[in-house]
Amino acid sequence: MLNDLYSDRLLKAAGSLPPARQLESPDVRVTKSSRVCGSELTLDLKIERGVVADFGLEAKACALGQASAGLVAERLIGATASDLCSLRDTVHAMLKEGGAPPDGIWQDLEALQAIRDYPQRHASTMLIFEALHEGLTELGFCARDASICAPQK
Repeated sequence: MLNDLYSDRLLKAAGSLPPARQLESPDVRVTKSSRVCGSELTLDLKIERGVVADFGLEAKACALGQASAGLVAERLIGATASDLCSLRDTVHAMLKEGGAPPDGIWQDLEALQAIRDYPQRHASTMLIFEALHEGLTELGFCARDASICAPQK
């Protein structure tokens, strides 16, 4: 079963994480950490007209935290804030409730389904999604109610 968890696909995604960098003047900077494993992720976002124009990312995370961040980073530029607001809840439902994986440009996140049976790995996997949601909420794009991720702008 661990072979499924640390599949070539997820290890490749972890290796695709871009080099760490911070933006000089981000619209928002969010740091999230997992108390379970000590993984930490810092995300900078620059948003223009409701679309991610640039980002900086530093992930000091386990392979699964790096894999999810790597998969997101590949498609983050050009992503709309409204799509990103719902992404956290979709991935959470996929991992915790057997929900469907994201579709569209986020369909590759289906690879994270392998983590479903390892709840102790969910926190590090969710770091990037929690950081995105918190940052976009701070900027007014997502609803403050954690259970409702509807665009506000």
